[in-house]
Amino acid sequence: MKYSENALNILTVRTFPQKGPAWIDKNLRGNEDLSILYHLLETHEYEFMKKRERIESAINQLGNCADGLVAIGDANFPSLRGSVKPADKPFALFYKGNISLLSKDNLNIAVIGVLNPDEKIELTERMVTSEIIKHNATIVSGLALGCDSIAHQTALEKGARTIAILPSTLDSILPKENVELAEKIVEAGGLLISEYYEAPKSRNDMVSRFVVRDRLQALFSDAVLLSASYAPNNLGNDCGSRHAMEKAKSYGIKRGVIYNDSKHHDIAMYDLNRQILEEDSSVIRIDSANMSEAVLRLVTKTNQRFLF
Repeated sequence: MKYSENALNILTVRTFPQKGPAWIDKNLRGNEDLSILYHLLETHEYEFMKKRERIESAINQLGNCADGLVAIGDANFPSLRGSVKPADKPFALFYKGNISLLSKDNLNIAVIGVLNPDEKIELTERMVTSEIIKHNATIVSGLALGCDSIAHQTALEKGARTIAILPSTLDSILPKENVELAEKIVEAGGLLISEYYEAPKSRNDMVSRFVVRDRLQALFSDAVLLSASYAPNNLGNDCGSRHAMEKAKSYGIKRGVIYNDSKHHDIAMYDLNRQILEEDSSVIRIDSANMSEAVLRLVTKTNQRFLF
């Protein structure tokens, strides 16, 4: 697995108390001399190097499941789309496949949605995703069951590249049902990325990783498209799509939803789509009647501010 000393140092810094993403963003640019890190962390060489050795041993356990690790300060660490608060910025990424797909020069469109779409939702999503791919877009999603899988599969079927952003480590892909799909993504020139090299410490940690993962779908995409999703409710069937759409809005990333009022107004799996349209008139509505025009608006890059 490829990684720099800088990347190891960044991961090591993160293990010190109260040294989260916001602190890292404020104090580090990458490739700092070790003496500077010791001073900033108020630590000594022995403690720092002991932590770093443990981390290096852990990441090497990933073996061939990961091609590399990149961190802030590395030449190939990707730019972020939109205007992102420091606490949301990733500082290190493990990857398998073509890391250059995260470049701001690449047109990346995220397609997300429910875990249990019906046949009509699947058909519509495949049609819209296929139209997006005509614009030489790379499809981004989260490898979840349902709409995420449909997005990745459609990209593969159309000969397009696709990026899967994982809530798990690269050697323990979730959901397990999509391990084969993940392998196909890489074989087809796509990319898997994760922020993690160790298993979650608790169930709460695991749940939080899904939520944290959702922000990356916005950060590495020029637009985020919601296929279908329940609105927040007490049934627990609303999915992470809501988090990704909220983050896209806060970052200034373009958003789109699939929705036709005459067809979908009484279908619960389109409740979030409808809610988003009602709350934000700038959201692009896509249906069969305006698909080509609306998709063109979705994939046309705007003058977003890119962060490094």
